[in-house]
Amino acid sequence: MLELKKGDEILAIVGGITTIAEARKVFADNLDEVNSKKLAQIQNEEALIKIANAITMCRPDSVFVNTGSAADVQWIREYSLNKGEEKKLAKAEHTIHFDLPEDQARLVKQTFYIINEGEQMSSLAKSVLRSEAIDYVKKFIPGIMTGKTMIVGFYSRGPVGAEAANPAIEISSSGYVLHSAELLYRNCFSDFDAETQRTGFFFTNVHSEGNNTSEDVPNARIFMDRSWMTTFSTFCTYAGNTLLLKKGNHRFSVDYATYYKVEEQLAEHMFITGMTGPGGRKTFFAGAAPSGCGKTTTAMVGSDFVGDDLAQFWIDKGGVLRAINPEKGIFGIVEDVNREGDPLLMDCLRGDGTEVIWSNVLVADGVPHWVGHDEETPDKGINSFGEWFKGKTGPDGSPVAMSHKNSRCTLVASEIANHATELSEDPNGVPVKVITYSGRDADTMPPVWVAKNSDEGVAIGASIVSKATATEVGATGVNRQPWANAPFIPGALADYMAAQFTFFNSTKFSEATRPIMAGLNYFLTHEHRGGTGSNLLGEKKDVKVWLGWLELFANGDVEAITTPIGYLPKYQDLATLFQTIDKEYPKSLYDMQFALYIDKIVDRLDLQRDAYSKEAEIPQKLFKIYENQKNELFQLKEQFGSIITMDKLV
Repeated sequence: MLELKKGDEILAIVGGITTIAEARKVFADNLDEVNSKKLAQIQNEEALIKIANAITMCRPDSVFVNTGSAADVQWIREYSLNKGEEKKLAKAEHTIHFDLPEDQARLVKQTFYIINEGEQMSSLAKSVLRSEAIDYVKKFIPGIMTGKTMIVGFYSRGPVGAEAANPAIEISSSGYVLHSAELLYRNCFSDFDAETQRTGFFFTNVHSEGNNTSEDVPNARIFMDRSWMTTFSTFCTYAGNTLLLKKGNHRFSVDYATYYKVEEQLAEHMFITGMTGPGGRKTFFAGAAPSGCGKTTTAMVGSDFVGDDLAQFWIDKGGVLRAINPEKGIFGIVEDVNREGDPLLMDCLRGDGTEVIWSNVLVADGVPHWVGHDEETPDKGINSFGEWFKGKTGPDGSPVAMSHKNSRCTLVASEIANHATELSEDPNGVPVKVITYSGRDADTMPPVWVAKNSDEGVAIGASIVSKATATEVGATGVNRQPWANAPFIPGALADYMAAQFTFFNSTKFSEATRPIMAGLNYFLTHEHRGGTGSNLLGEKKDVKVWLGWLELFANGDVEAITTPIGYLPKYQDLATLFQTIDKEYPKSLYDMQFALYIDKIVDRLDLQRDAYSKEAEIPQKLFKIYENQKNELFQLKEQFGSIITMDKLV
């Protein structure tokens, strides 16, 4: 069980401020008249004391309070440019930010949950005892902002007033971080007091890049204090490590939902998008996929795109699953983003009128370039490693790509043509009818399948595997990625899983409103499905077909083939949908994609069973699901052999 406000509060211990009177003196000594007047509009005393402690601990030369006004946001842009954190590009409102070579993805080995003695954690999480974290903070953070300006911003993770929205404070000496926050989150300075009163809590985030040198990166830490809902980040600038409203606060949201909102809320690493079905019907999807596994592409396939990364859920009084995107913008990977696969995003990236922060791409003559953009490539330019030219090799003799695999673009989502902006800003959220889970799976699962019930749906989420991507420094190989949320689950996996089973089996749902739950897999290759070569069996635009079939199935418009792993689509239904994207879909390709490779599926089930057997108190129903599916698969194998095409099951 997570116990809030347990143990020493690190900000108070190191900052030394415990009363509102002491806090107000800190403000009088450190803020000029303009910023004092701005901060005086915030009445939440707990928040003010935390800000005062951050000031006394970090010792900035000045403090800037960001109210979200046009003037304040412009000040932040100029501050970032003047510091050299960003530089202007040829296109108006486009800037480039370069992270250090060692700091271009999540620093997973330097990211820790601060825990108290005796607390149970996820086996996939790294933790540090509170006493050790205090020692680090005392050693490295005092004075870390000397010579810099501390910027304080107030944000809402979700539309203000939404049931599952979270208020948060972002404190940083980085203009780039606060500039990114303004594109990605809703500034709620004027609503902060009301929102903290509504929720009863807020998240606090303290970051400083320090001197921003490669020598500092080994000392970088991203600490998340579960009990006090406070994050600390030092000596790094990559947004995934420093924009703590994002994955840092997502972790707190997961914790809070798991332990304090059972059967009421979930916080997931999911896109949200709507598909238009027959007669103009709108069906909303939410889907989990590890970073770098097509989540943004999937989201943007929808006719009513809401979000590409995070989702907060609740069940409304009518038994409908509701979702909001805690973000209002996109921090998206750009590798392989191109006109064919992502035309609407490319309109923003290459068109005029959209504010974009680029990171870690190649810049040539003020124009950003990246691997996979399918455009003419410059012969030379500047990237985060310095000068680059065609044919450049690294110390090991291998070619140096023009852009990092985790290069990003940051922009406001409403700039994208299919963004459902009005719905995205509605505190009532969108009604979700389909939940999907996907990873990078080259050889085992078909492109799409639907769970036969909610328990098996939870099992699909629990069983995601994925090839490691460039979003995590030091990660290699094929990894288990439960719910694609595992890196962000602080507590015991058993607790999180139990909350999932409880939520999706809730009696608050009716049979009409209970969402269907499905698996997606875009990464099957020819060599693993009876062909030759490592090329994918499908392509990006096929995603619209897989989602389109789920839209029809969820609304009862098509039937499916019953298999041990769930419901699979019939060939003719898919062939008809492929015509809508002007593509032939031969029966031979269907057979390759949807054949059940019994031994591979059984091996996958055994892998998951063995892994979860090492976790304490995992709900036994998971193991029963695995065992039942294995028994049914073995029965089919006895009847039809180890590779079974759908013709045999119709």
